[in-house]
Amino acid sequence: MNWNEVIKYANNGSPEPPKKVEKTETEWKEILTAEEFQITRKKGTERAFTGEYCEAHEAGKYACRCCGTTLFDSTLKFDSSSGWPSFTEPFKDNVIKYEKDVSFGMVRVEVLCNVCEAHLGHVFPDGPPPTGLRYCINSASIKLKN
Repeated sequence: MNWNEVIKYANNGSPEPPKKVEKTETEWKEILTAEEFQITRKKGTERAFTGEYCEAHEAGKYACRCCGTTLFDSTLKFDSSSGWPSFTEPFKDNVIKYEKDVSFGMVRVEVLCNVCEAHLGHVFPDGPPPTGLRYCINSASIKLKN
């Protein structure tokens, strides 16, 4: 995965997901905390440096908080000093959905779970090698599985 592929997906559609999970807003509210719901279903964000996984260094896989799909591996997590957990690439190419985001007067690429469309955060082209990508993810959108 590289920035050119990210832009291609954001402009032309993401890879086919491994499966789809759909729930009503009421069903999501029943299984998520208020903060998790606001972030994952309403495209919110947590304050910088406050998330559970911002400084975490435990080994394991990070899954979608909503549907449990594995999204990131801890071996690809790095300290970006951005205030949010950051990863260089997804666990598999087809687990992330990419959408152009023009909110707040900026142009960014939003990343969502490709299975349940939970808002995760954004991806930027300022990460370390080899991908050069920084997936900037809300802790409330993911959970660590050991």
